[in-house]
Formats: sequence, C-alpha cells, structure tokens
Amino acid sequence: MLIGVPREIKVHEYRVGLTPDSVREFVVHGHKVVVETRAGAGIGRSDEDYRMAGAEIAGEAKEVFARAEMIVKVKEPQAAERRMLRDGQILFTYLHLAPDPEQCRDLLASGAMCIAYETVTDGHGGLPLLAPMSQVAGWLSIQAGAHCLERAHGGKGILLGGVPGVAPAKVVVIGGGVVGENAIMMALGMGADVTVLDKNVDVLGRLARQFGPALKTVYSTRAALEEHVLLADLVIGAVLVVGAEAPKLVTADMVKRMLPGSVLVDVAIDQGGCFATSRPTTHAEPTYVIDDIVHYCVANMPGAVPRTSTYALNNVTLPYALALADRGPRNALLDNPNFREGLNVCQGRVTHRAVANDLGYDFVDPIKALAA
Repeated sequence: MLIGVPREIKVHEYRVGLTPDSVREFVVHGHKVVVETRAGAGIGRSDEDYRMAGAEIAGEAKEVFARAEMIVKVKEPQAAERRMLRDGQILFTYLHLAPDPEQCRDLLASGAMCIAYETVTDGHGGLPLLAPMSQVAGWLSIQAGAHCLERAHGGKGILLGGVPGVAPAKVVVIGGGVVGENAIMMALGMGADVTVLDKNVDVLGRLARQFGPALKTVYSTRAALEEHVLLADLVIGAVLVVGAEAPKLVTADMVKRMLPGSVLVDVAIDQGGCFATSRPTTHAEPTYVIDDIVHYCVANMPGAVPRTSTYALNNVTLPYALALADRGPRNALLDNPNFREGLNVCQGRVTHRAVANDLGYDFVDPIKALAA
C-alpha cells in the first residue's frame, strides 16, 4: 500500500502523522510512503530523516493526496484537504465529527473511508488512540490555566500553588477520565486546592485512592457543579461522550456569576465544548473574555508540544495503521470490533451511531457498510 503523510495545515499545528521511525516500519512491511516536504519540521525531523527511513518526499500536499491509498494525519482534514480526498481512499486521523457538520458532509461526499482515532476502543471502556493526547491535554490544561490566571492575561492575579501564608488557587476538574486524571496530577503537583466532579462513583473512588486526601472528590449533580464552579479560580472541562457532542454542563448563567478573572479551560472543545460560552480558539489567539471570565478553548492543545505529542501518538496508532496496510481496511476492521468502532464514515455512509444521532444522519452498521 502507498501511505501518504501531508504536512498539517491547522493553525499552529506542528505534529505529523508519522515519524521517520514509523515510516521505516511501513517500509520493512513492504509498503511505500510519500511525505510532504517539511511535514516533520515541527518535531525537529528533516526531509532527509524521512528519506533515510525510506520515504519519498513530495513537493506539495496535492501530490500526496493524489497518489496515496491511505492518508495518515493528526488533525481533522481542513476544507482544502477534504476537497482532495477521493472515493475509496482511506483517511486515518482524529475527526471529531459530531460538532462539525461541514466536515462530515464533505467526508460523505468524498467517498473516502474515514477512521477516527478518537472512537477506536480497547474492549475495556478505554480509548487507546485518544489516551496519549488526553494525557498531554490534561497536563497542558493546568499550565494554560495557570498562565491565564496571571493578571496580565486577564486573570485574578493568583499563583496556582500560592505561597506560605497565602492560599493556593481553587481548581475544579469536571470529569475524572484520562484528561481529568492528568489535570489533577499536574494541579496537585503545583500545590493547588483541587476538587474533581464525576458521575461515576467508581471513578471517584479510583481517584481518591490514587491521590489520597489531597484531592476532594464530589459526585456531580447540578447543585454540586454550580456550587464548586462558582467558587473556582480555574475550571477544567474534561468531559467526554465517545463520538458525541459534549454536554453543556456549565451554563451561561453560571459563567456570569463566577468571580471576575476566573478561568475556564475547555479540553472538550474538540467535541463542541462543555461550557455554554465556549467556542474554538487557536494557539495564535488562545483566549477570549466573556462576563470577565477568561476562556481558553484551543482545539488542538497537544499541538503546543508537537515532539512529545507526535511520538506518543505514533506509539499507539502505528499498530493500527500497519494493520490497515498489511491486511487491507476491510479485513482489519471486520476482524477487530474495537478497531471497527473507529469507522465513522464509509463511502458515503455514517457508520458511527453517536455521529449519526448528533448530526441527523441515518446510521449504517459498519459491518454492512464494509461488506457493501
């Protein structure tokens, strides 16, 4: 199979779909790889590094998309990239379709087979291809939040961990999954006063055992959420419903009643965001202010640390990408029900139920779509 790796074009996105090490694995397996020039510059890898690994270098994205049987990316294809997809081509990347009807429409029209990293499961309730980026985003959410709390950036002027004799910032984490767990770890490590809310008592129990009495765990009800959000200096939105748009848990009224200079970091923004006042931002312009509350809603947070993020992502995506190339997409997906959960769009059909429900499409069972 001929695998294509275009350079990412989302604003300030420096990650790349395959590292030179991953390219070498494809070549050893008998496949060919074409990489757009400077695709690896953001992680400090040159075109020569990719050539040494066995890749061919293409001068522009148009050539990569025109030739490749499978496109491996990081972020969802932008409008210009979607226009280059073709019938029967495989797209393997993050998609986050539920809050993005235009992207879904374009992918359906392309006739491509589109597999989303974020909905591949592991059979134990985990999301193995999302987890490493959730870990990175969890850590970065606290770094970004601490930065935004500085007065010069619109915040209260609070040091997250305080100092002896001065109380630390109150950090509230909504959601105790991978993002939440890593945000908690970072915030506690910086000395903050941390509370996590979740609807799953087993999750709360696990976090309580992991972090001990330093972490306050609260069962999430509307009343509890409102109480803790209104008292918070920094709120981390770490909610995820697999494949579906995130629920708006923090209302506009709650935002209006928060103390001026408080900060909201919405890690769920890729799936539409869990704050009613959230809208996607970029690393170029990461924040905005509504009702004196600083909002940080960057839709590709791990892109800020592309070297760490790219290698962590490749560690988990490579076996799946190789399976697609070695066995062909139909065999690879039909034989692995957890991998098959990643199939969101298949040649003009929506094959993930949550995406279909949120965007108003008929759901087609992925097995039927693949058989057709």
